[in-house]
This record gives sequence, C-alpha cells and structure tokens, in this order.
Amino acid sequence: MRKALIVAHGQPGDPAPQQQLIESLAASVAALAPQVAVGGATLAMPGALDRADDETLIYPMFMATGWFTQVELPRRLTLAGAPGAYVLPPFGSDPGLPALCLDLITQAAGTQGWQLAQTHLFIAAHGSGRSPAPARAARQMAANLAPHVAATTCGFIEETPFITDAARGLPTQAVCLPLFATQAEHVTDDLPAALSQAGFPGLVLPPVGLAAQVPQMIAESIKAALSERP
Repeated sequence: MRKALIVAHGQPGDPAPQQQLIESLAASVAALAPQVAVGGATLAMPGALDRADDETLIYPMFMATGWFTQVELPRRLTLAGAPGAYVLPPFGSDPGLPALCLDLITQAAGTQGWQLAQTHLFIAAHGSGRSPAPARAARQMAANLAPHVAATTCGFIEETPFITDAARGLPTQAVCLPLFATQAEHVTDDLPAALSQAGFPGLVLPPVGLAAQVPQMIAESIKAALSERP
C-alpha cells in the first residue's frame, strides 16, 4: 500500500493537541483514499516524522511555499531517515483551494442574506517578518477572489498591514476569511484579539483548513500525485 503523511507545524509548547488534530484530519483523508495509508504528523511532536520513509508522499499542511516547506521540512525528513520522501506543494498552493475559498465566502454571505458582489472580503493571514512568501500567497488568494466580491483587504499577524490596522473601518457587510491551515494560537487568540481591537463588525469564518471540503481536496491531490509516480 502506498503511504502519505500530512505534515503541519504544530504547537511546540504543547504538541499533543495539534498532533491529535492532524491525525484526525489524516483519518478523514484516509477514508476517502482507501488504497493509501495516510498518516498525520506535526514538526512540533517529537518522533512524529519517524513513520516516513523514502517512499512516503508528504502533503505539507502549510499556507505558503516558504522556509518551513523548502528548508525545515526537508531537513527534518532527512533527520527522520526519509531524505527521498516526495514533498507536494503545500495546502495553500493546492489547485483546489481558490474554489474552496469561494464556496466558503459564498455560503457565509448567503447565511446573512448578503449578495457576495456587495460584500467586502477581509483575508486574515500569518505573514512573516522573514519571507515575502506568506503575504504573497494571501494577496494572490485575494486577487483570485476579487472578481466575486465588492472589495478585498488583507491583514497579517506578523507583518504590516497588521490585522488590527487593516480591519479597522471596514463595513458591516464584510466576511473575514482566515487563511490558516490549522486552529492554533494565532487563530484562537491573536486573530480574535486583533479583530476585537479593530472593532471589526462583520462575519468571521473558521480557518480555511478546518473546512468540511478539505479532506476531499487533500485526498484528490494525494491520489493524483501518486498516479503520476511509478
């Protein structure tokens, strides 16, 4: 049986809860790809990557192609004895993600009785003080969704424009789409605090990585990648 491993960052100070969540996601994906042994691991959980070998397909549960996916993940795989593991583009670059995000904001606007074309989209993302890649990925998503909404704004946790500044003064008919792969401290603590400080009046969605459609999207990407490899 072919093997795949979904790898997330995790929570270094308290690795167990995020490890359990990524394993739960892996189980959901495995149910949709019964011919693939799908596991989950976080970089924060000691030994979690040890189940990988050179034949394992790695699906990075990250929002951007940056330092973690290009440098740290390959380094950690090498240390785990799997230097030849095939690493897919990350979740944030999955070709199915723009359509999924459009579906999410369309449904959200509909629950409020709003026309999507008259709704302001606020994208909240991580950003980075070290690399332009995370912000670039968020802005690309905003560009992909811009034709469907009234306007788009991006705000970030770790770079300007910060979420508090970017979200201030937005209209009531606004949807906040958090571009985060998992529900860790940035989503549970930093984002709500920043939006509260900004007085954001709109609707705040769960992080995109928790969407019900995500396991199917990941399963399709894994199956497509494996079908292309001998």
